[in-house]
Amino acid sequence: MLYLLISCVSFSFIFFSKSFTHKPLPLWEAEMKLLSPWFWGELSTFLVSWFKKSRPAISFFQVPVLFIPLKNMGHSSKVENVEEKDDVSLLDLPDLALDCILERLSPAGLCSMAAVCSSLRDRCRSDHLWKKHKEHKWDRVISDATYREWKMHVVSRKRPTLLDQSKRKGLFNSLFGDWPSSRFRSKLESSSKSRRSLPVDSIKAWYQSLESGKLWFPSQVYNRENGNVGFMLSCYDAELSYDSKNDTFQARYLPYGRRTTEDNIKWERLRAPPVDTPPNVLHVSDCLDDLKPGDHIEIQWRKAREFPYGWWYGIIGHLEACDRNKNHCHCHYSDSVILEFNQYSPDSKWRRMVINRKGHREEGNEVDGFYGGIRKLYEDEEIARWKRLWPTQILD
Repeated sequence: MLYLLISCVSFSFIFFSKSFTHKPLPLWEAEMKLLSPWFWGELSTFLVSWFKKSRPAISFFQVPVLFIPLKNMGHSSKVENVEEKDDVSLLDLPDLALDCILERLSPAGLCSMAAVCSSLRDRCRSDHLWKKHKEHKWDRVISDATYREWKMHVVSRKRPTLLDQSKRKGLFNSLFGDWPSSRFRSKLESSSKSRRSLPVDSIKAWYQSLESGKLWFPSQVYNRENGNVGFMLSCYDAELSYDSKNDTFQARYLPYGRRTTEDNIKWERLRAPPVDTPPNVLHVSDCLDDLKPGDHIEIQWRKAREFPYGWWYGIIGHLEACDRNKNHCHCHYSDSVILEFNQYSPDSKWRRMVINRKGHREEGNEVDGFYGGIRKLYEDEEIARWKRLWPTQILD
């Protein structure tokens, strides 16, 4: 397999590197050069696949390569059996080829490659390589606003004179207080000692902080407290930490009477907050005029005004006077909007709720709780996620 690999690399250099000859390229070679993006993509896929299966030592990337030059012999081209031995490393590859290889590496592969030399270290921690890994793994559970807030936070720690920390009331400070200060301070101090250290606000630093489990981040958890009946088909804000060993999460829920934690939360029970509304703030309902029977919605609800809101799944229902015939239904013209929570039995007090379409604000009382802002669900995937969480039994 190693000989095949060497042959592939040798072949690529014959066609695509001008550094080995100063002669004009024959027509057929010039045409072949047009295939270079495709060729490098296929070659890099092969290299990465072989690297993953064989786990070669770092010296593999510095092996000598045997080049067999081709000579143009008219219509009867022949291979001249002359071997020129030269030491060629991975860094001798054209930038396009090297980028294709690095883009196909996993996060662990990038970290291993970064240990080869300083040049590869700088390449392997660039944001464009880590961005796709962040998006693929973490963007589904962490909002862009959280990432931006983290980035501003670590930069401000590095340059404290640019921001008055005592006056900053961003997402991390409002939710978690000053928890990251000591952790990031030590990292920033060490980074100032070495110009080659990893930038504290790089995507790689963000990714590794999440993977380590030391960074707690805000997200939302479906059916909190392991499917507690009192929270079925709801989604609550929490602070989360990743357990890479078990590929699960630990949650610390915002104060709800008592401080609650939960372990072993799987990925499918998490989501990035769909709106930037903090959990203690009433969401501005901008969809009320569009609501009609059959629409899927989420509505804020909390037990008491001092508690944070959770998001609860429901459906817009018909008015009592409506015969539910689509051709005769005028419910969407009424100022009254019926909210139905069909996970509850028909005689449950939680089954239906009526709100005013025109002047809806927070509605409720200390007995039944308070209903807040509404957001309409437009995406099929959002609706499907709620349906997958549907309880096996009707709730009372």
